[in-house]
Amino acid sequence: MANKRLTKRLVESVTPGAKDIILWDSELKGFGCKITPKGKRVYFVYYRTRAGQQRRPTIGVHDPLTCEKARETARQWLAEAADGGDPSADRNTRRRAPTVAELCERFVAEHCSRKHASTAKEYRRLIERRIKPMLGRLKVDTVTSADVARLHHAMRDTPRSANQAVSVLSKMMTLAIRWKLRPDGLNPCKGSVDKYPENERERFLTETELSRLGKVLDEAERTRTELPGVIRAIRLLALTGRRMGDILSLRWDHVDFGNGCLRLPNTKTGAQKVTLGALVLALLDGFERTGEYVVQGRDPDRSLSVWTLESAWRRIRQQAEIPDVRIHDLRHTVGTYAGQAGANVFLVRDKLGHKTIAMTGRYVERDTDPLRALSDKVENRIAAAMNGKDAEILEVNGAKR
Repeated sequence: MANKRLTKRLVESVTPGAKDIILWDSELKGFGCKITPKGKRVYFVYYRTRAGQQRRPTIGVHDPLTCEKARETARQWLAEAADGGDPSADRNTRRRAPTVAELCERFVAEHCSRKHASTAKEYRRLIERRIKPMLGRLKVDTVTSADVARLHHAMRDTPRSANQAVSVLSKMMTLAIRWKLRPDGLNPCKGSVDKYPENERERFLTETELSRLGKVLDEAERTRTELPGVIRAIRLLALTGRRMGDILSLRWDHVDFGNGCLRLPNTKTGAQKVTLGALVLALLDGFERTGEYVVQGRDPDRSLSVWTLESAWRRIRQQAEIPDVRIHDLRHTVGTYAGQAGANVFLVRDKLGHKTIAMTGRYVERDTDPLRALSDKVENRIAAAMNGKDAEILEVNGAKR
């Protein structure tokens, strides 16, 4: 068939034969359309690379792709080839480029595995529930600031999670640049959104509330309406201000009675030595030891579960008339009381096990004596309120302080 200018009418007028029929465009050399025996009409372009390799990449199928749109793409590809490019090879590379979903899998395997279990769990939650569903199909190197803003806006009803999702995605994109999956310096999360205000509340318990909580714990212990591990966990959380994961995973071999401290091998901020006051040491010394964990569930060989503790806490806080108090607010209480006791920011940091205070703590000379004194002050004040006694004289497991 003589070459003619390819048009919609011409392409659709050809009757399929026993073999492929090739129509070449008379206007743009190298642009053509193939009609298969089954009637499929496919636009393509033919060119040679500078190395002499022949290429005939498919542009697309006629209807929905129009002839004019196909011609426009063919013209662009032929121009690239004339300049020494190879659009067919580039497209194959593009097809093999990893998606965001594939980046997520690598991020979880290579990065989250080095994070604390609770942090890794939160990263995986945001990835599976938010990042993958919205961005998973995109190629890693095509993600734009607009895509990031769309993800952030879609999560506007949960502002804290929205901000966290962008932070996790930003770390993923930084690693993608390091892994040569994106051009250097092109992190689409940088400056793409204004983070939502999170309105983090500062809730801590008053001494009156601590007194009510102490009475509820005493009654639960007397009547055995809650597991002993639950009562132990809440008392330790209230007195030490440690994170829930640190207390639930606490083993007896982590307790150094001789040096008055806990030696935690795997906290959220790494291995830590936690200085204890005399009251907590006496409390720990009075606990019965029936397994390797300080805080046990129903099975003495297993630690108390997060679900069991949180379920019990909902009952206990209702009875103590503090229904809005979260377990984490016990940590806020310790931090608040430490500040009120006159501790400086470095002591509060060490008391709560925070990693840094603007990275200046490494330059400060410290010893453990002020931290032990602070622990004694905070523990005594909280325990006094919970026991309904003066802060000066406390009785723990029969021993007066």
